[in-house]
Amino acid sequence: MQTIKKYFPNLTQLQIMQFEQLGPLYTHWNSAINVISRKDIQNLYPNHVLHSLAIAEFLGPLETDTRIMDIGTGGGFPGIPLAIVYPQCRFHLIDRIGKRLRVASEIAAEIGLKNVTFQHGDAGECHEKFNYVVSRAVMPLNELVRIISRNVSPERAGNTYANGLVVLKGGDLSEESKGIRQPVIEYNVNEFFSEPQFDTKKVVYVPFG
Repeated sequence: MQTIKKYFPNLTQLQIMQFEQLGPLYTHWNSAINVISRKDIQNLYPNHVLHSLAIAEFLGPLETDTRIMDIGTGGGFPGIPLAIVYPQCRFHLIDRIGKRLRVASEIAAEIGLKNVTFQHGDAGECHEKFNYVVSRAVMPLNELVRIISRNVSPERAGNTYANGLVVLKGGDLSEESKGIRQPVIEYNVNEFFSEPQFDTKKVVYVPFG
């Protein structure tokens, strides 16, 4: 938790409390429904929460009512940490695995998130429009761009970055980027966070506007 405060020193008391609750809640739920590797649950904050927040470091401040879809959210990453940081935005978390989505839903309810909705199913079953679609390495980049292209709204909300896809990836993306017509812009996560576990991690931005 101290690592979160280090990079996000202006959190409100409510946001701090919500982040602090994630540790015991994920530990409890993970013992019953495996949403994080049981060997890695002790690294929840640096490896999962902070990693998710690299998207917030990239996007910066967002306008009120900015709409964000998290595809393949699993137990709520990156959607739940982002929803805590951006209480003025609206998040829609979608996943094909119902029991994992239930964990995310229960945790969001426990910490009092009011800006999150959930959908059990595929992205193709979601017909809403969003300013940004986010994900955490759920599938190859070219597949993801194709699947979510109709979910990105053509109406820009006044944010710094044009509407598009923002994903957390690792390694060489040259093969995954083949066939993508939009620009594929990569940022090393260690541009935002100095922790060594992020040395090979990237924030990838594909603008649609």
